[in-house]
Amino acid sequence: MKRKFIAIFIIIAMLSAVLCGCGDKAAEQTEYIGIISAMENEMDILLKEAEIDRVDTVAGVEFHVGTLRGQPVVITLAGIGKIRTASGVTAMFEKYPISKVIFTGIAGGVADDAQVLDEVVATRLLEHDYGIITNDGFEWRSGNPGFGDESGEYYYCDEQLVDLAYEASVQVIGKEHTHKGTIATGDQFVASEEYVKSLKENYDAYACEMEGAAVAVVCAKYEKPFVVIRALSDKADGNAHESYGNFGDIAASNSGTIVLNMLESIGKQAG
Repeated sequence: MKRKFIAIFIIIAMLSAVLCGCGDKAAEQTEYIGIISAMENEMDILLKEAEIDRVDTVAGVEFHVGTLRGQPVVITLAGIGKIRTASGVTAMFEKYPISKVIFTGIAGGVADDAQVLDEVVATRLLEHDYGIITNDGFEWRSGNPGFGDESGEYYYCDEQLVDLAYEASVQVIGKEHTHKGTIATGDQFVASEEYVKSLKENYDAYACEMEGAAVAVVCAKYEKPFVVIRALSDKADGNAHESYGNFGDIAASNSGTIVLNMLESIGKQAG
């Protein structure tokens, strides 16, 4: 009788170990959509809609792990500028199995037909402040060797994610206010009509901001698809600071709604 009891106990223990192992394996196989915001007002909109299971802190960066619109997500705040952003995205990739990245935020409009509160979905990105300072001034150089087109000048967003973002934006604010194009990234808040003109002429930029290309660099290194979505809070001209103050929260809200619509579309495609 005692031997029979021991045998049953061993079988139960083995089954428990197997089931626990399966659970751990299933957890490891869960892939998350990484959602990154540059500023707190952008991230807060998404967190209010999400079901957060836990908050992890990695390298001083908080990662909110849970579900949003039925999709497993990791939501984080990138911080302002390329260095903070690249550090946060790298930490996210090292900590979690990320399938794709959606970066959302606000930007300054550069193209003539880009108006405040329009949305720009990046098809490609570049670092407009990467180059050489000479006696004749600043000389731009590609910061993108080995990626993108043959010139190595641009990082390209995933075409499927671009299409999803564009369609979601059209649903939120209309086709006339939704654009696709080049976004220029640099570690400056641009508030200069002269510099805006140079961004248009030199890079055919539609918008400028401070984080997108940093996301692109890290995603390219890890071979992860990504898209950058920007709501225009200003025209990056002499009135940029005032415009940002008036429209920043509205622009962030629009971007958040677009991300929610994208996640619903991803869920439908998966189903």
